[in-house]
Amino acid sequence: MTKNRTLWIIQGVLALLFLMAGVIKLITPADALAKEAPMLSVAFLRFVGVCEVLGAVGLILPHLLRTLPGLTPLAAVCLVGIMIGAVVVTVMTNGVAMAIMPFVVGLLLVFVAYQRWRVAA
Repeated sequence: MTKNRTLWIIQGVLALLFLMAGVIKLITPADALAKEAPMLSVAFLRFVGVCEVLGAVGLILPHLLRTLPGLTPLAAVCLVGIMIGAVVVTVMTNGVAMAIMPFVVGLLLVFVAYQRWRVAA
């Protein structure tokens, strides 16, 4: 029972993190978004924002509603892909030390994906 609570806490924190990040990418004006990440196009950043919002929903709703609970680990795996990109871009722009945060978030997503996959399988 404790592992399930821990998973729910991690999923909730990750979902909030990705929901906030995604909404910020979607509501920030294009010129400010272009200044934030000059090597990436605004359209790509908006796409990533949509993926983050959908991933946040996917981390919580399928398992919570008990309909297609296999979508929860799938959402986590897809968000791992986004975090791999975040680590690469962060290393290129700000150095290795700043890439620790997206790396840790990616590890937490791998943990959630593995644990929820075991339950769904």
